[in-house]
Amino acid sequence: MSWAKKFSRPYRVEQGKKFRLKDYDPADTGKLHSQEHAEELLAKGIARMAELQEKLYAQDCWGLLLVFQAMDAAGKDGVIKHVMSGVNPQGCQVYSFKIPSTEELDHDFLWRNMKCLPERGRIGIFNRSYYEETLVVRVHPELLEKQRVPRTLISKNIWEERFQDIGAWERYLSRNGFVIRKFFLNVSRKEQKKRFLDRLEEPEKNWKFSSADLHERECWDDYMKAYEETIASTSTPHAPWYVIPADNKWFTRLAVAAAIVDSLDELNLSYPKVDSQKKNELEEAKKILLQKKHS
Repeated sequence: MSWAKKFSRPYRVEQGKKFRLKDYDPADTGKLHSQEHAEELLAKGIARMAELQEKLYAQDCWGLLLVFQAMDAAGKDGVIKHVMSGVNPQGCQVYSFKIPSTEELDHDFLWRNMKCLPERGRIGIFNRSYYEETLVVRVHPELLEKQRVPRTLISKNIWEERFQDIGAWERYLSRNGFVIRKFFLNVSRKEQKKRFLDRLEEPEKNWKFSSADLHERECWDDYMKAYEETIASTSTPHAPWYVIPADNKWFTRLAVAAAIVDSLDELNLSYPKVDSQKKNELEEAKKILLQKKHS
């Protein structure tokens, strides 16, 4: 088994029928006990990812969408920063989705995400995503009222309907050559508290803290229930979830990198092959460049 599979497959959820969030330990480190070893493997993963991304870009057939969801202070920004540090910026697109704007509320809930999908040959990153609709909106149902959905269409089945709509959309994207990988950074409530205190005590981290974070923390159990049902209802072989342990940032980054490398490896990427006519053109160009008058 490759290192990428070893550190990603245990956290991959393809069939959510028996999924239980309590079965996933936020402090798990995949039997790794050395941060230094993890950082060495991460560097290896970043190098491999850069190699695969170059082929992805050159081949211009597949697209990769990475979706990140988590509770506050779980480390989404840090993961994106560290794991994607070796990727060519020309082949990567990052979008953060915050409170919907007036324009966005005048459209269906998937509209703002559709506009930001990656092109073929590129890696798209969603820092939060359309899954906010089955997470924060579910925990705070008053937000649903602001979406201007006709009241006759809002029933007790709305969350199941949204799971179905999301599933159909992800299946459609998959059938068109876009690979979807979804990450839930699974931080414990204890570790979140520690990170909040760090933000309060360290001046350079004060800007990261918001009083709204405490309000959301009070809804912890509701969020865990929403995450569990969302992951259970939307995990598929073509768009799996990864429930990544997030209490140790050094392992979180390694596991995410491993999942991305494993997913790209599955595509058997290669550089485009040129036909005979193109080869002749290249030979002619080489001859011209080698002529003394062009030196």
